[in-house]
Amino acid sequence: MSFLIGTDEAGYGPNLGPLVISATVWSVPDEVASGDLYDWLDEVVCRKPSRKREPSRIPIADSKALYKPGGGLRSLEYGILSTLATIGAKPDTWRGLWRSIAADAQRSMPAIPWYDGFDRDLPADADAQRLEYLSERFQRRMSEIGVRLVAVCSDAVFPERFNELVDQLGSKGTVLSRLTINLVKQLMATLGDQAILVQCDKHGGRNKYGPLLQDAFPDYLVEIRGEGRSQSVYRWGPPQRRIEARFVAKGERFLPSALASMMSKYLRELAMMAFNQFWKKHVPGLRPTAGYPADARRFKADIAACQTRLQITDRMLWRNR
Repeated sequence: MSFLIGTDEAGYGPNLGPLVISATVWSVPDEVASGDLYDWLDEVVCRKPSRKREPSRIPIADSKALYKPGGGLRSLEYGILSTLATIGAKPDTWRGLWRSIAADAQRSMPAIPWYDGFDRDLPADADAQRLEYLSERFQRRMSEIGVRLVAVCSDAVFPERFNELVDQLGSKGTVLSRLTINLVKQLMATLGDQAILVQCDKHGGRNKYGPLLQDAFPDYLVEIRGEGRSQSVYRWGPPQRRIEARFVAKGERFLPSALASMMSKYLRELAMMAFNQFWKKHVPGLRPTAGYPADARRFKADIAACQTRLQITDRMLWRNR
């Protein structure tokens, strides 16, 4: 048996809202680990669900293929909530989801005005009975081939913490890489002695991750197996538990990373739901924002007087990079 770990993020570019980094962990037979998990789960998983009818297979793909602004959370929820159910996580509220997947972030929310006291029922757009049907089929197929979803975990970096980390580390690219590697390291500490394959979507234009990995895993020499535009590959660990990490362009082609992409996007969109509701309550007629630079500047100007009145600092509101 081997472990597969996939990571991805959502919200790297915006000035408003959190950066969310997620990882999913799977236990698989060695013959599955050496192939494509999509092929093994083809009966119950699809990459392009119909937008007109309820899905017969779970959508798992790059979140950009499943979610468009204003298009609702339906496809993300069918993928996220049906798979979470197989590890015993069945959150039925906004706050319950954060507690299940990003507990550290959830504990910091009361200090942020737009999250303090916010909640809503989940799913927002998916059908609960269809979710149960998809989850049961997914679990049955995984059992047939000896695959198990072990964990789904996220780190949400809100603006104040994001700004502190950028000041400390010098660039938001380094922040993303360090937090991703730290999340993987935390998850690896909970696993057994089997071999581990980690695949991450590449972080911006970075090709060299060796020094960051060596800092995170100082007990072993991190071997550089190749570094380039398409992928950078590293290996380390004891003989009985070799670890390989791949940073790959378009890494969401790897199913564990695709599910991580969806989890990150879902949590970020739910965070922006609370954010926009808070400011609309205080500024009637305010147009919501997704937080990306051009519209974020418009939004910030629209709330400026209210922000001053509420004594909310830019440090809490605005990501500087």
